[in-house]
Amino acid sequence: MVGRGKILTIYMDNAATSYPKPESVYLAVDRFNRLMGGNPGRGSNQSTARAGSVLLETREALAHLFNIDDCMQIAFTLNITEAINTCLKGILKPGDHVITTSMEHNSVARPLYTLTRQGVEWTTVPCGNDGTLDPDAVKNEIKPNTRMICMLHASNLVGTIMPIGEVGRIAHEHGLLFMVDSAQSAGVLPIDVKLQNIDILTFTGHKGLLGPQGTGGMYIRPGLEVIPLKEGGTGALSEYLEQPPIMPERMESGTLNTPGIAGLLAGIRFITETGIERIRQHEMRLTAQLIQGLQGIDGVKLYGPADINRRTAVIALNIEDKDCGEVCSQLDYEYDIITRSGLHCAPLAHRTLGTFELGSCRLSPGYFTTPEEIDQVIRAVYAISKK
Repeated sequence: MVGRGKILTIYMDNAATSYPKPESVYLAVDRFNRLMGGNPGRGSNQSTARAGSVLLETREALAHLFNIDDCMQIAFTLNITEAINTCLKGILKPGDHVITTSMEHNSVARPLYTLTRQGVEWTTVPCGNDGTLDPDAVKNEIKPNTRMICMLHASNLVGTIMPIGEVGRIAHEHGLLFMVDSAQSAGVLPIDVKLQNIDILTFTGHKGLLGPQGTGGMYIRPGLEVIPLKEGGTGALSEYLEQPPIMPERMESGTLNTPGIAGLLAGIRFITETGIERIRQHEMRLTAQLIQGLQGIDGVKLYGPADINRRTAVIALNIEDKDCGEVCSQLDYEYDIITRSGLHCAPLAHRTLGTFELGSCRLSPGYFTTPEEIDQVIRAVYAISKK
């Protein structure tokens, strides 16, 4: 619950960006900007060295979180969209075939649409009307020219958790690259790149990892060649015009958002100290409470898996005869509850669920949401449904 003037606002849009952050995140960003400064890799002065240590410690923290052996295989980007674009466009060539699901976010769908116009073949595997995926359906689409399977770990629309372990095994058995979009799962669900056979893991810092916006990155398996999306200053091997061949410099041109990464480090440390399982259990209790309350309201339709264990803390709904945008506006301006309406940058997912024409109102509680706030949300939806 955060302040908006004298009115207390209930924030239910953590699937878009987590808020509030742990206090340590705010302090870390402020401390870097005020006391550290420095541009990592640019020179040998103490300020630059301190900035470089922030990057190294964050890589190490991410490597620990995702069970990555070599933290230098992690490169930072400004967001997960940049990371996804880098890896898709840096690997796939005309004639290659890539497989995704029908629940993908536009961060995957739009780059692939562009690549199809350049000769890349793209197959979208249909999911169920609750967003769930049968791994065998992916296996059945593999062809001789298939190069990669790329998929999200959890849906930003309804929270459906995808079977990345099973699909990763299928990819490994067929000698295919396996790329995962963890925008909705990193920091919320366990991720193990070795156990789940993940060759490329893309992540964002500002959602489940509890860091600031403008942070994200990618893990690229050692030995995998990815053409950089951009070239430029890296602070290393400056005497050569050629982009450095070593990670992470190969993928990190230009000045990074080091203050934001300092905040990301604080967010990851908060998660590690708190425990992902504890975070997951809290969010699932809130989700169960929210679903149970909303199911009892006439005219409210919920989407996504019925099994609470097959979803994250993301709930999409519509109220009969009401526009989803109107519902979210009423929740905001009349009840001070922040949600999101529309297609959520996921038209493929809405087509899968049958809500492309309607859109939906999305509620996404987070670790700092309270049961009392969930009760207020349920009462507000009930009141709007009766108007």
